[in-house]
Amino acid sequence: MRILLVEDDAVLRDVMLRSLCDAGHRVDVAETRDAAVHFWRVQPFDAVLLDLNLPDGSGLQALREARARGDRTPVLVLTARNRTEERIAGLDAGADDYLGKPFELAEVEARLRALVRRAHGTDDMLVVGALSLDRKTRRFSVGAAALELPAREFEVLWELITPPGRVVSKQALSDKLSSFDEALAGNALEAFVSRLRKKLSGSGAHIRTLRGLGYILEPGSEESAAPGGHD
Repeated sequence: MRILLVEDDAVLRDVMLRSLCDAGHRVDVAETRDAAVHFWRVQPFDAVLLDLNLPDGSGLQALREARARGDRTPVLVLTARNRTEERIAGLDAGADDYLGKPFELAEVEARLRALVRRAHGTDDMLVVGALSLDRKTRRFSVGAAALELPAREFEVLWELITPPGRVVSKQALSDKLSSFDEALAGNALEAFVSRLRKKLSGSGAHIRTLRGLGYILEPGSEESAAPGGHD
């Protein structure tokens, strides 16, 4: 997942950043409300971890602004403000879940998975043909055998299978895999998809190109797929 972490406490921020990155997530960090608003506008995220007490204002304002412009990214509020009325205010502002400090990092992970499941209508175990993804362990398998993938190929396949049968545009994939200071070139994305196609051979899952639309992961094989090109 690509996550926006909004937290001004340096110690907690570094601990959470390390934990989330170790779990395989791509994490962008904002220490202020203004930075959070900027990142949230220019980069699509799978989820936002949002502190409320920020040095230049309340995280709730950033949340309200996002919801007002129609952004439905799942938001987990993490805050020391844990009184009932404050939780209600956060949920009314558009938060999807609320976790008071102090908290266990494992619970943050579990709540993130739950938020993304609800947002995408998916389960923790996703299956296409003999290909499966266990979202809890972040492991792909083909049948009983683990499918080991480099980080970028893993991220591409993760996006295509969440959920299966969804058309994902090249731009959306590029945005998810790019960093703020380095965009992912289109030919690099095509190379990742080409390598994934080879690794999925015999898995009963196939990445098909829909010209002008993007990619879709669907049951079947390269040979049985409908014409669509291999851009």
